[in-house]
Order: sequence, then C-alpha cells, then structure tokens
Amino acid sequence: MIPIKIDSNRINAEFQMSLESTVDWFDDHKESFYTLGWSYLRNQGQMEELFYRVILKIHKELPRFKRETSLDRWITTIFIHMCRELSAESSLQASEESEQRKDVFQALDQLKVSEKEAMVLTYVIGISLEESAHILEVSVEEMKARLFSGIQSLREKSGYGSHFDGCKEYHQLYIGYLERTLDRPEKVDFEMHVHHCQNCQEDLATFQEVMLNMLELTEMVGDFHMPSGFMKKIKAKLAEKEKHRQLRARKLKKIGLVSASVIVMLICTGFLTGWFFDLYYLWTEEDQELRQYLQHNLGERLNLEAESNGVKITIKSVIADDIQTLLFYEIEDTNEDNQYTMTYQNGVWIENENEIMNINAHPKYYPPAQNNKEKNVYQGKISLLPLTAENGTIKLKVTRLQKLIHDPSNLVSYRGYVGSEYETGEWNFEIPVTKRPSIEYSLDKEIEIEGIPVQFNKLTIAPTTTILHYDIHNVQLEKRLESVNFESLEVNKKKVKTDPFGSSYVDPQQGMNEDGLQAHFDSLFKEKAKEVKVQFGSIYLRIEDHKTIEIDASKEEPQLFEYAGSTISIDKVEVGTPSKVVLSDHQIKNRQYDSFHFRIIAEDEMEVSSMGNRTEAVIVDKSGKEYDMNQPPVPFVELEWPRFFITVQNIELYDNNSGEKVVPKRLEIYGYNTTKYVDDVVEILVD
Repeated sequence: MIPIKIDSNRINAEFQMSLESTVDWFDDHKESFYTLGWSYLRNQGQMEELFYRVILKIHKELPRFKRETSLDRWITTIFIHMCRELSAESSLQASEESEQRKDVFQALDQLKVSEKEAMVLTYVIGISLEESAHILEVSVEEMKARLFSGIQSLREKSGYGSHFDGCKEYHQLYIGYLERTLDRPEKVDFEMHVHHCQNCQEDLATFQEVMLNMLELTEMVGDFHMPSGFMKKIKAKLAEKEKHRQLRARKLKKIGLVSASVIVMLICTGFLTGWFFDLYYLWTEEDQELRQYLQHNLGERLNLEAESNGVKITIKSVIADDIQTLLFYEIEDTNEDNQYTMTYQNGVWIENENEIMNINAHPKYYPPAQNNKEKNVYQGKISLLPLTAENGTIKLKVTRLQKLIHDPSNLVSYRGYVGSEYETGEWNFEIPVTKRPSIEYSLDKEIEIEGIPVQFNKLTIAPTTTILHYDIHNVQLEKRLESVNFESLEVNKKKVKTDPFGSSYVDPQQGMNEDGLQAHFDSLFKEKAKEVKVQFGSIYLRIEDHKTIEIDASKEEPQLFEYAGSTISIDKVEVGTPSKVVLSDHQIKNRQYDSFHFRIIAEDEMEVSSMGNRTEAVIVDKSGKEYDMNQPPVPFVELEWPRFFITVQNIELYDNNSGEKVVPKRLEIYGYNTTKYVDDVVEILVD
C-alpha cells in the first residue's frame, strides 16, 4: 500500500482553484484513503458519504489551514476524524458487505479503537511512526505503546493464550528492535538481555510471529481496490449539490483567500421598543450589534472573565437559536499592546459539544473586524454550533489565541488583518445559554433569470440571522445558473443587507437538476413578515461551449486561438518533468468569460493524470474599474460584486502512473463561467 503523501506546492495551487480540483486530487490518491476509510466503515454507502463530507470539509477549511503542521498530516487528521464520526453514527447498523471484508480488517476489528488506528496508519497505510503520532495527536512513545498493545491483543486472540513472561521493562523495545530502528547501544543491551533471558526469548518469538502474520495480511491490501465508479458517484453528487459553494470558494481562493473583499455588516437598527432598556444599553454597551440583541431581549449580559499569561478574556453575552450559537467576547492584553481573536476549533473547544450541540451543523465564520478600542483590546464574535436543547451550559475551553496584525497590503488576509503569531494559555468558562425560537414563513413565488426558473420557498427569521430558501431549476443543458448574489432583502419595508459569509449552501435533498440554496441576511430580530421584497445583485453562470485546440510543442512563437469572443494565447509549451503550458488573455474590456474549464490530452491520447494550475487575475468592480492583484493594496472593502478575470494560467503536467514526461497534444475546452449584474426586484406575499 502506497503511503499517503502530499506535494505541498501542488496542493496550494490546485486546492485554491476549485472544488473540482480538490476532487481530482482525491481521485489521484483514492486507493490509500479508501483503504483507511474501510478500516472504520461497513458498506459502500457509508464510504461514499465519507469521501463526500471529507472533500467538502477540506475545501472549506483550507483558507484556515495553519502552516505549523504539514498538509498531509492535516488532511489525514480530518479524514480520520470524519471516519470516527461516521463510524459512531453507524455502529449499530449491520451490513452484508462487512462480512466480505479482507482478513486484515476482520483481525483489526478485534482491537480497541486506539490500537486499530495505530496499526492501520503504521502498517496498512504505511505512514511513519512520527507522522502517525502527530495525526493521532499523541506522542511517539504512546504510538509505540499502542502498537505493542495491538499486536499483543492479536497474539492473545490467535491461539497463543494470554500468559507471556517477557520482562515488562523491555516491552517498549520490541517493535523498535524488530523494525531495526533502535539505536546501537539500546540494540546491544536488548540483545544481551534476550540472550540470557529464556522468558524474553519465547515472548519475543511469539510477538514477532504475530507481527509478521500481520504484515503478511497487510500485503493483501494491495489487492483491495476501490470499486469502479466509486469516485464517479462522489463527483456527480458534489457537482449537482455543491456547485454554489465551489463557486464562491473558487472566487475567493483564486485571489489568495481574500475574503476581505466583502464587509461583515453590523445588524442594522430598527424601530425598537422599551425606551428605558434602549437608553440603558446605548449608554452601557458600545458594541452596536450586541446592543441590539440586548435591546430586543434576545440575550443577557454575562461578563464572565478568565485570565492567563496576562491576557484576559471576557465573555460578554451569548445569543442562541436553531442556526448557530453566537458568542460575543472581549480580549485584553494587560501587559502589551496586542490584539487577539478566537477561532473555532483552533485552540477554542466546547468540551461538552457532543452532549448539548448539533454536531451535524456547520458554524458560520466571521472574519476579524476593525476595532476602534484601545490597541490592547479587541471585541469580536464567534459562531458555535446550535444547541440541541432549549437550555444548557457551554463548557468553553480556550488554549490558543491568534494575534492580529493590521497590514492592508497583505492579500491573503481578512480586512487587512494577518495573524501568524499566537498566544497560548488556558481560559475556561461555563456559559449558561437559552435557545431563542425562530419563525418560518412559507413562500410561493417563481421567476426566471436568464430563462432559468428560480423558486422562492421559505423565509426563516431567526434571532441571529435571516434566511431565504430558494431553488434553482437548471433544466437547460447549455446553460446553468450556479449561484445568485442578492443585494438586499426587505420585509415590511425594513431592509437588511446580505451576509456574504453565510449565503448559499446546497440543500442535499434536492434532485439532479435542482439546487436547493439558502441566502443569509442580517437579523430582522422579531419582525413578523407580511410583505417580502428581494433585490438581486449578480448571478454566476456556467456556459457549455466546447472547443478543441491542437498544441504544437515545437513552435516557439505564441499560438493564438479564438474562444467566446476573445483571443487567447498559448505563450509557452515546455516538455519536461513537469511539462509546462502557459495560457494568457489580458484583454478584459467587454470580455465575455471570467474563466474557462479545460483539460489537456497528451501525445498518447490519454488525459493527463495530474495537473497543477497557478493563476493570475484582475479584479473588475461593477463600474468597470480594474485592480491589478499584483499591485496592492486593493480596496476590497469598497468593491461591489467584483468580477475575477483569469488573465494567466501556468499549468504543470505530471504523469503519476508512468513517471514519464508529458507531451501535450490537445487543449479541450468544454465551457466557461461568467458573471452578470442584475437588479431585478421580486415582490412576494407571505402565506
């Protein structure tokens, strides 16, 4: 079995492109991950769900990846955590397929989970002891102990009995000695002891025999392959049900994770009731968003404090509903002028999350916002999973904070904030919380955008957000509406802006040609909906337009071809390891396409098995003004519905199967994406 190993340079280029490239990477590495997943799960349906969830999570979480660890460790860790979740969900299910598993998996199923995980990573997948320890978040010594315990458990179940008289102080050396990784002094000392100790001789011999049997079984895994069509099903499911999310992620990641191009809007103020509380909170709460929640009696002041290493965290309040649990906090550095923020699951944990929260939900992400307080104080908010009960106590544990450094020229930051430094400590809180109710309104309105039906189904008014539920019926073969950006939502003449960090994710219950989407807007608090108006901002289309271009590697001058009304240049074709192809189109004015989809066919008429793509882009705002990505700072905060035009594509071609040089022969383009601005206003009567 080939160890899981990831090329960090290629993953940075590929994964930031699109969800499709993430899927393609998993397709290249499917056998190792399929084997790893099969050691936990019981049937093909669960395996498909596993790959589906992992690919989406990897694609979604990549912008938050911290480079203190390697990418291969990070991805494998996420894969294992998802395996555990699905395994726990299906632990009571029976399956005929589980009885058909390879002997190695049947043997491993007899072990404790900790023993099995150590054995699978080290012996079945072939990851080093140190890497496996890091993935499982244990020490190398603990890994050795788990491997020893696992082999010893197999020995007990293999007819050797349970009585072994080897000297316990030498047990931790067994695996290192048999794998020839002991330092010479340890090895000599161990061999001298075994030479004079009959009990250790017998103990080591049976231990070695079981270990060798285990290794022989793992060799059988080489014949254990993913069923044909497995990845095809995953790709189809992702393509039909997650296209809007891949689109939004693609646009953000193409410019280096510049989610700073949009503004996290504060909850807009409305006509409030209770003048005494309005005045009280106006005087005493400077956070405008939190102040409105308090004025609407949707939360209460908590002001829970904890301090560690000179940094004080104050939990100001918590607002909970069926969508999320929104935590408002303040962090003060009492020693220096530093500002820190909290990031969910990056040093911020809920110890009783499984007991009180919906672990199948997805918390929203709020990037760092500008802070007008002192240089050593930061006020922020963090989204946690929604509660499963009406009341509860959140056991919050914080062990790491991210330092904020304001640098407007940095393109891979949020609102110009970068945070590559951290403050460690331990801050613990027990936070009482009450879940507030949401109201759902049925809608029944269908319109057409570019000839494509869009059906509005439901409006959810929750304390922390407002959600518009709608379907896109993509019945045309040559054109698909992949995403919609709304300008605003108006309910009873009260207008709220769209929330760019929460809008549009796929409803997995929809059909093959029907995408169920949700658009999130700012909170309407306790508004009772009667009349609804929706204003569009822009739409993103995928157009089927096939074209084939022959590539001549012998030509030195650029090769030009026409596509979608533009002239595209093949600037360079270089055969090597890897081979390189450079495409460019710098003409932006009146350009029909934002980016196009393609593949490259090699000289042997085979599609290139692996392709990396680094891009350059130009941003164009709604007024037509251009911003060069290579000349920061770019005023992302001020841009309205920017378009991201790909101008240069640097493509690297690999042959993962043969290792031979790839000679590109043909460029096959099969479609392009384009952004169109629309300002339609749709009026809807609430049922």
